[in-house]
Amino acid sequence: MFALAAEHEPLPHGGDLAAARRLFPGAPQPFIDLSTGINPFPYRLPRLPAEAFARLPDPAACDALRAIAARAYGAPSPAHVVVAPGTQILLPLVAGLVPPGRAAVIAPSYGEFARAAALAGHDVTRVSDLAGTEEARLVIVANPNNPDGRVSDAGDLRALAASLRSAGGLLVVDEAFMDVGPPGGTLAGAVDGGNIVVLRSFGKFFGLAGLRLGFALAAPSLAARLAALLGPWAASGAALAVGARALADPAWIEQTKKRLARSALRLDALLIEAGLEVVGGTPLFRLVRTPAAAALFRHLGGAGILVRPFADHADWLRFGLPANKQAWLRLQIALTSFTATHR
Repeated sequence: MFALAAEHEPLPHGGDLAAARRLFPGAPQPFIDLSTGINPFPYRLPRLPAEAFARLPDPAACDALRAIAARAYGAPSPAHVVVAPGTQILLPLVAGLVPPGRAAVIAPSYGEFARAAALAGHDVTRVSDLAGTEEARLVIVANPNNPDGRVSDAGDLRALAASLRSAGGLLVVDEAFMDVGPPGGTLAGAVDGGNIVVLRSFGKFFGLAGLRLGFALAAPSLAARLAALLGPWAASGAALAVGARALADPAWIEQTKKRLARSALRLDALLIEAGLEVVGGTPLFRLVRTPAAAALFRHLGGAGILVRPFADHADWLRFGLPANKQAWLRLQIALTSFTATHR
């Protein structure tokens, strides 16, 4: 990834604190994980009945969650919603909805897109924008994009879907960060076109990634195919109960959006003060560019702070939001000490 590639090989994704401890065995504890785009202020878990764990997940509870998710995300109806144990498991299934052919992945973006498309038999090409998707049977785009926060215009995406439809192609839009994206940016209301699948992550915005809950929004025929591939009891009883409660809590959702926006501005100020160039992001993460990225990654790791490096952009680092006063202070101290020795 950087000059010392092997040093970063255990970190293909964010959140691997065990790998971070192996890389930085002398770092102070606890490790502060800023390597993901997960909300550090999680939804408060409700008290769950024992049946949520002791019994197989109730199909009626799944149906209820589909209805709530349809309203929350703007899907046309519950029949357009598939409940899954996170969106990661959906990626190769969605890629397999069309016969193998050319798959265009808008990059740089989440690395699992290309891997999932290849698993489904597609010939994967990474392209920089929507204009590079010609002759593709499958197009995958994150909107907003990770890690740079780039937003694709909803109208442009609908036009791309229409073009793909004439050739039997499929557009997959991963809206994992649309909870903090621009109003009106989602394609959830356009899935009835028949060749659009929108993925929505629950765990990132609600700060409950370990719950493993996600959704695919698609035309009922495609939704039914995905649900059949997942099989019965795809999501746990606990995930169904928590998801239904959280998605139907508009007050918490609005308060959290404001809280994340404030925290992101605070992080921007801290990063800029340290001489780093903020080049993108969303309210859940910030992307910086610096020629000293490798050194800064090592310095922060040695201070017990994990951020996200990138194999194909050696001058990039992604910062998530600190969770509390202590984490903010440790990050500020680490950045200040790095700046003092690298100016």
